[in-house]
Parts: sequence; structure tokens; C-alpha cells
Amino acid sequence: MARRTSRGLIAAATTTAALFALAGPVSALPSVAGTASAVLPQARLFMVNPVQSSGDQTLVDGKDSAGAVPASAYALAALRNLDGSGSLSGKWAYVRSETGASAKLADVGAYGRTDDQFEQVMAYFWVNEAQEYLQGLGFGSELPGANDRAQPVRINQYGADNSFFTDKKAEIRFGKGGVDDAEDAEVIVHEYGHAVHNAQVPGFGTSPEAGAIGEAFGDYLAVEVGDHADAAYGWPRKTDLGCVADWDSSSYSTAPHCLRRVDGNKVYADRVGEVHADGEIWSRALFDIRGALGARTADRIIVNAQFGFRADTSFQDAALTTIATAQRMYGKGAADAVRAAFKARQIPGIE
Repeated sequence: MARRTSRGLIAAATTTAALFALAGPVSALPSVAGTASAVLPQARLFMVNPVQSSGDQTLVDGKDSAGAVPASAYALAALRNLDGSGSLSGKWAYVRSETGASAKLADVGAYGRTDDQFEQVMAYFWVNEAQEYLQGLGFGSELPGANDRAQPVRINQYGADNSFFTDKKAEIRFGKGGVDDAEDAEVIVHEYGHAVHNAQVPGFGTSPEAGAIGEAFGDYLAVEVGDHADAAYGWPRKTDLGCVADWDSSSYSTAPHCLRRVDGNKVYADRVGEVHADGEIWSRALFDIRGALGARTADRIIVNAQFGFRADTSFQDAALTTIATAQRMYGKGAADAVRAAFKARQIPGIE
């Protein structure tokens, strides 16, 4: 039976897992120089998401209206790793099925949010970016590959404001309703995080705490990938880093809009038995590890540790595995920093 891992506000405790990543675009509306990118299709897309890049908390979906989002929210960026088939298919991602006609590579620089093809382009670009980010951390070379395959994606195949990864076909499906989910890069990367977790540990997320860890990793990865892009390519960030999916959540949250946060103050005793809510405990620990060790070192530890998780892992066991991974990779100082982050969340057995 296929499990679904949703980025939504409500999900069953049996759902599976999540994570992130990103590399960067080569040109934007300001343009970023890059000689190799000149021959690649230049796609029009959102700089993470429109709320984040503009800081405008009053933006609303407007039923996919072009005028609902300013032109300044878009950038041009190269579509890398395409396989030459003429479609959105490549080394790390392919759009398997979609609402409306398939995107044409000749037109990817012209699509906007009123076009079904815009979400196809967003999904291809950001899934590819996520895997490129992981490759840049050493996964697939000096470290084991983490979902280093062509990830199948379906756009708007699920007729509700929800998205999920399903392990039946190991594919990601993006929903619609309110802001269409694939308009927000952090939603895209969150779901990719679930695919990464499942590739590392098949069937990951069979217990409530493992499910929460999966949701947390997806949120954390989404934030990391977006932050990496902003820093690398000079994209503006006008909302705070700890907020996840500012644009997608504009349809169902009050301003300032956030789906969830990775910098909250929840501790283990605050668990409520709902994987998304409880994931904010784990994501804060990951965010603190990042703060202590820097993004690259933290992410190498965090992702590498996940190979040692069980499908039904507990917070305690996953924390101990992550501490041991830090010790093995970087020594006592790193292990102490990781331990401190989990201890601050009051996870049992972490001293």
C-alpha cells in the first residue's frame, strides 16, 4: 500500500518522510553571468516564492491571475541536466504527467503563473536544483548517493490543495487550490525531501516520530535550498529565514504567512501526535546544528546520518545516530554541537 507524505497542515501519523536541497540559477531578470549556461534553455520562474522575494504579505492568488504577482518576482534561470528529449526530462528530474499541454522548451522563458506549464517548469528546475545541492555536498561521490536518480513528478494530478510523495511509484505529486503548490519552491523542495528520505531508508516514516522527522527534514531542506539560491545568485529575501512556504500558505494563514517554522521553541514534551506539528521540534534542532556548524558541515552530517535511521525510528535513536555521525565525520567538537541542539529540544536520552 502506497503511503503519502503531505506538506499540508493535517496528515496521518503513518505518512512517510521529507527533505531538501538546491543549487542556483544562472541568470535572473537581473542576469547572472555564466558562459556554459548560455546554450541552455532560460526559464522564467519564481525566485523561491513571490512573498519571500518581495516581502509583500498582501499578495493573494487571485485565481492564478497574472496581475496578482509583480513581474519583479520572476527570474530567468538555466534548465540544466536536460536529456535532449525536448521535454522537461533530465538526469535528476522529469515531469511525468501534467495538467494541460506539456511545456515546450522553446517557450520556457515566457510562461507565467497563468500557464499550466509554469508549474511544470518550476518543478523541474527546483527538483534538479535540490539534487545538485546534494551532489555539491558530496552525496553521490565521496558519500553515498541520496536519491541520485531521475525523480518523477506529476503536476496538479491531485485535485486539492495538497501535495505528497508516494512510495508506490516513488513519485511526487503536486496539488492545486489556492496557490498552486508548484508555484512555491519551498513546497517543491519539501516534497523532494520525502523522496530523499525514502531513497535512503525505504518506507521511512512508519511511526509517528519518524513521520515527524520526515516532515522536519523536508521543511529544513526547503529553507536551506532557498537560502543557498538567494546567497549564491543575489536574489532578494525579504521575509525571515525560519518561515516555510510563505507564498503557498498565503491562502490559509494570517500575515506574516508561514506554513510552518524551523526556528520555533517547541520541545519534546510539546508533542501532540500530529507529524507536521511535531516536526517543528526536530527541524529546530536541525536549524540549531546549522547555526553552530555552518550550512555545509551541518547538512553533510544531517543527510549522511539519515542512512542509519530505521523506517520507524524514534527521536532519541535518530538523535543518537546523528551525534555519532558528527563524531565520525568531524570529531568531538561537531558531535558536541549536535548533542547540544538535541538536548535543547529536551529529547530523552540526550545528555
